[in-house]
Amino acid sequence: MGALNQTRVPEFVFLGLTENWVLEILFFMTFSVTYMLTLLGNSLIIVTIFFTPRLHTPMYFFLSNLSFIDICHSSVTVPKMLEGLLLERKTISFDNCIAQLFFLHLFACAEIFLLTIMAYDRYVAICNPLHYPNVMNMRICVQLVFALWLGGTVHSLVQTFLTIRLPYCGPNIIDSYFCDVPPVIKLACTDTYLTGMLIVSNSGTISLTCFLALVTSYTVILVSLRKQSAEGRRKALSTCSAHFMVVAFFFGPCIFLYTRPDTSFSSDKMVSVFYTVVTPLLNPLIYTLRNEEVKSAMKQLRQRKVFS
Repeated sequence: MGALNQTRVPEFVFLGLTENWVLEILFFMTFSVTYMLTLLGNSLIIVTIFFTPRLHTPMYFFLSNLSFIDICHSSVTVPKMLEGLLLERKTISFDNCIAQLFFLHLFACAEIFLLTIMAYDRYVAICNPLHYPNVMNMRICVQLVFALWLGGTVHSLVQTFLTIRLPYCGPNIIDSYFCDVPPVIKLACTDTYLTGMLIVSNSGTISLTCFLALVTSYTVILVSLRKQSAEGRRKALSTCSAHFMVVAFFFGPCIFLYTRPDTSFSSDKMVSVFYTVVTPLLNPLIYTLRNEEVKSAMKQLRQRKVFS
């Protein structure tokens, strides 16, 4: 063990998004604005829901948690990426790399579980409205949120353990702009086939199982809408379409990146940027632009602040 520690690489070097310095400056300006809007948009949703009593319902409780996770998820990778865009040599220490991939998987898995819970919440609200107050009361909602964080932590600990148990004696160049399990284990000084399969089966099982549960929930909801009134059908479709757009934007990259064996494609970086930078910004846009209750609450909150 001591020999392994002595030969372990002290840091990793990122290749980044591009070697063209003009593009790096453009990316820095674009992603800086994107990140600030992500923080602002998601924080605004959290504050609006917190200060608006009529939004203290399970659906908006979960939505505020989604905004919190999006802030954390983007903050794991984007600040380091922005720093790298300004530096010629983009490095990260071994320990910080492991910490980054741990929190990346923690927040990503937590979001997967949360989106699944949100789909179940809509299923109960639309298909079993009479039982909804008992099935989805706030005590149960808090328990579900605790469970999703526990599940995300267990998943991330497994991924991290499978990664750090491997020896890393060189090379130390990662063809990405952040530390993730697949590109890191490629640098291990040993055969990683079995470890790679365990990692893919872990992430892949969670992603695919939750995605299938989501699709099933929304399919049942769509079928049940035939019995609803025109107004009820319109409101349900508006809510569910917003949810499904978020699910598609998040699960698409997850399934693309984490459910295949140890192979890489030229499009991986572009998909990763969408997954870590763009999606956390799209979520508040989707929910505010398509949700009249949130827009109305934000307007009232703004007026209350102006006239206070």
